[in-house]
Amino acid sequence: MAGSAMLEPAAAPAARGSWARPRAVVVTRPTEYEWLLQRHATPQQAAFFLGTRGQSLDPARERHEGFERARRTVLDAIPGEWRRAHVQRSDLDRFLFEPEDLVVVLGQDGLVANVAKYLDGQTVIGCNPDPARNEGVLVPNRPEAAADLLRTAAAGRGRIETRAMVSARCDDGQELVALNELYLGHRTHQSARYEIAFKGAGELHSSSGLIVATGTGASGWARSIARERASKTALPAPGEARLVFFVREAWPSVATGTAITEGSIGAREALTIVSRMEDEGTIFGDGIEADRLEFGWGRRVELSLARRVLRLMKG
Repeated sequence: MAGSAMLEPAAAPAARGSWARPRAVVVTRPTEYEWLLQRHATPQQAAFFLGTRGQSLDPARERHEGFERARRTVLDAIPGEWRRAHVQRSDLDRFLFEPEDLVVVLGQDGLVANVAKYLDGQTVIGCNPDPARNEGVLVPNRPEAAADLLRTAAAGRGRIETRAMVSARCDDGQELVALNELYLGHRTHQSARYEIAFKGAGELHSSSGLIVATGTGASGWARSIARERASKTALPAPGEARLVFFVREAWPSVATGTAITEGSIGAREALTIVSRMEDEGTIFGDGIEADRLEFGWGRRVELSLARRVLRLMKG
């Protein structure tokens, strides 16, 4: 339904063997303080580096301490008889999620987008460790609520908010999905050249690339583009089964057109792109360039709604 995300009852967990126990997977990312220590080795060296630039390490240390309290609260909330795993964002592409995992994301809203592409039906419980700094759209719950939410989810109770995802499916069978948006373009600042086809029309483009966004991503990059160009294309709501695409800075010339630069992609529609770039074409999702599809000359991709959706538990 437009205007709000879709809500459904939490599905009862699949039957488990007598040996099996629920598994809670806690996903985090390094804090600013941890990143500074990785870069400068010790707190003293980090403090010196910032001090010579008129800055202090103390705010980052305080935020780190607050995050650690939240992390301990979440880990302590996992029942002792359950299995558990703790995964850093950088290890997500190597971690094997099990079908019945309950995934607790502790961090910013963007961390939910980072983990969503690796899930297929698992329930996500988003916890906000710093409400003063994080919006909390996808991480709406307090860490103190984790214990009740985990037990509710394991019992198949509670409400699930479903959010659409976007898929890029290449002609060689490779697929990449994203929660916010997919970007297609050139890996450097050169023009992206490709053939675009949508709803029976097509043309050759030279542009700064294009994005295809979901209702979740419609509050970010897509919204900025839409406002900048005063677009009349309605952005989708978070749970709506619809996407939007925007071509960035399409260049008109004797060979390239600008007639197809934005539009809505419905549930049974797709935007088709054929690369006219050499080896520098790329497709990546949610700002993670390291996890990408190569999109060299002649490759074809269809951009559409993904089969998978994010299942986000509401507190």
